Amino acid sequence: MESIRIHSHFKDYKVRFTDSLNGIVEAYVKPESFFVMDRKIIELYGEELKLKAAGQGVGALPGDRLYIVDALEENKTVDTALDICEKMTSMPSKRNTHLISIGGGIVQDITGFVANVLYRGIDWTFYPSTLLAGCDSCIGGKTSLNYKGYKNLLGTFYPPDEIIIYPGLYQTLTERDYMSGLGEVVKFNVMAGRDGIDRIEKDLDSLLRRDHDTVNEYIQRSLTFKKDFIEEDEFDKGRRILLNFAHTFGHAYEVSSKYEIPHGSAVALGMVTANRISLKRGILREEFADRIEDVCRRILKLELKEEWFADDTILGAIRKDKKQVDTAIRAVLMDNDLTLHIVKDLTDDEVKEAISYIREYIHTCR
Repeated sequence: MESIRIHSHFKDYKVRFTDSLNGIVEAYVKPESFFVMDRKIIELYGEELKLKAAGQGVGALPGDRLYIVDALEENKTVDTALDICEKMTSMPSKRNTHLISIGGGIVQDITGFVANVLYRGIDWTFYPSTLLAGCDSCIGGKTSLNYKGYKNLLGTFYPPDEIIIYPGLYQTLTERDYMSGLGEVVKFNVMAGRDGIDRIEKDLDSLLRRDHDTVNEYIQRSLTFKKDFIEEDEFDKGRRILLNFAHTFGHAYEVSSKYEIPHGSAVALGMVTANRISLKRGILREEFADRIEDVCRRILKLELKEEWFADDTILGAIRKDKKQVDTAIRAVLMDNDLTLHIVKDLTDDEVKEAISYIREYIHTCR
């Protein structure tokens, strides 16, 4: 797979595809390297990494240069970031410290924040271990921490120096995590318009089977699609806001379920919600709304509880979302040309009606 180079105001950086984890082992021997790993990576690949290290005459990674994270939303906080900083400041290296993180979006958010604030910025390499991170969040430079129970209220912009994608990691994901990644894959293809919807309908069976070549193609396609938005509007002030399609509602569903609904699955539900509002406003044809709902239904393979979709809870979470700027609800909606628009005048009643539809829709996803 060809690498992808991304221009940023901070630094240009690239996404590189690899067919092994050898790069991680090669970094073991460098005393300035500090590793943050999702505990699941240690459980799934710890022995493989040890064997690779032994084969290259490298010892096991010293514990004083390793921080293991339980990748839970409740750990995506300033406290966790400061714990990592505390451990890293005990290393002899300072501004030449190289942070290497292996995990999904939660690990990315925490370590990106650390890499940004420690010594006013250090080198950072990220190995996305989830499809969600590999197809979406690994580029764009956003780092976000949860605060007082609400999602992503604190954060910075600080991209990695290099993103290394090893697609083999995605074959061992649980169905829940893999389907969550497909939520963002579907979103990008819906945003791409009629051709994108046609394509995802055609290839969905292969994606659900985790066909290696198809998964790789859609990772590269998704990142290339997103690249145009983030290079034009890195700091989320204009066109990049359109990437928040489905997120106004998706983030609220994550909060209302206490993160039992993973991010990508919440985005899929957010697409259905946004499209129901567009349909009710008469700006989106039912044909497209139904086709998108059918695709989303096939990737929503988790138990969805009706109590997670209470009107007041969802509206409260929406109003706490950092993307809201005043009392009117702002969201991204799609029209008949499959063009996205930022709408700033959604009413509570419109949102409640769409949530009511979702309470029925979730029963068709089981």
